[in-house]
Amino acid sequence: MKQVRSSSEKNRFKGVVTLTVLSILSMVFFGFLSSSKEKTTFGFVLNDEWVIVKEWVISSETGSRIFSSIALFATLLAILANRRNRSIIFPSAIASFGILMAFITWAAAGKFIPFTGLFQGALLLAVPLVFGSMSGLICERSGVINIAIEGQLLASAFIAGVIASLTQQTIWGLIAAPFAGAAISFLLATFAIKFSVDQVILGFVLNVLVIGLTTFLYKKLLIPYQSTWNTSPTLGNIEIPLLSKIPVLGPVFFSQSIIVYLMYAIVFAITFALFKTKWGLRTRAVGEHPTAADTVGIDVNRLRFKNVIIAGLVAGVGGAYFTIGSVGSFGKEMTSGAGFIALAALIFGKWKPIGALLAALLFGFADNLQSTLSIIGVAIPSEFMLMVPYIATIIAVTGLVGRVRAPAADGIPYLRGGAH
Repeated sequence: MKQVRSSSEKNRFKGVVTLTVLSILSMVFFGFLSSSKEKTTFGFVLNDEWVIVKEWVISSETGSRIFSSIALFATLLAILANRRNRSIIFPSAIASFGILMAFITWAAAGKFIPFTGLFQGALLLAVPLVFGSMSGLICERSGVINIAIEGQLLASAFIAGVIASLTQQTIWGLIAAPFAGAAISFLLATFAIKFSVDQVILGFVLNVLVIGLTTFLYKKLLIPYQSTWNTSPTLGNIEIPLLSKIPVLGPVFFSQSIIVYLMYAIVFAITFALFKTKWGLRTRAVGEHPTAADTVGIDVNRLRFKNVIIAGLVAGVGGAYFTIGSVGSFGKEMTSGAGFIALAALIFGKWKPIGALLAALLFGFADNLQSTLSIIGVAIPSEFMLMVPYIATIIAVTGLVGRVRAPAADGIPYLRGGAH
């Protein structure tokens, strides 16, 4: 217990030190050394939601100093909470928000930032990452490493696009996509669980298989017969009455396609099932200590096999977003590494559904922010912004934001009555 407490205290101390350094740098660089007299304009109206504040115009210099001051004050609260052995999550979140807003206010001097649109775009970019991370979470909580998330997303995107194109009905594409993800999961489960193949190597092999197969079919079928095979309708937005009218939050969360609403439901369902049901208890047991689970009558490999298939179904819905939820056609390797980013979100979220969700949203926000800053003409290399989520992942893995530990039996095949 003392060792666990000591580790927790060390992690809190690292977090406080990191926040302190970043908050001071924010004040010095954004607030003073690089201050500007130009105005930064934030827009808060996207559609026809209720309007409280349409635009907010503030001096870049003043805004950067205000937000940096908020970050410093929140950091002070985190220091006090750390000294009292209390959680620093809330003050850390406030400090991080202050630093982020100070940066945006400084970077967008003389520009217009569509604040609501920025968060809406972040959510949409995070959708496949959330589904991918939930797929990885179910697998790895069961003790199976899922490197094949990229392949699951890509195969599902292909099938959803083709089926929706042939039928001109998005519903059929959405129904077919999970089965494509489950098919990849079936291969993963068969070779990893039944034949004890190295799960990391197997995952990469499955990714290469799906990339090769979809690329071949794209060239031989989808390009020559695009009007028939690769021109699908896309899902429209469904506005939830009243909720979609809430300023800022309404158009971001409650004026979305059915896939986004399914994302909300799946994250909630996995969170509840994993920690509040018998299935969740057994899943965590076979991922942490399969031998103990076996001794109480749980068929370890059968449960693992079933969970890997479920994970494929979940990833399949996320893959459908790339085609019928977005552009309406399949493109070669269109997932662009989203499966690996989802895996990073899973690690960053410490193998917890809400943590993985927040990490995916962070990645989506960083991606959309760099795109927005590039569009409005901010003189910051887009490559720098693309580095942000990966730097955050490295920070997480190195322990600066807390202890990160995978399920104990993750990636270890279980052989009943033998070594495992």
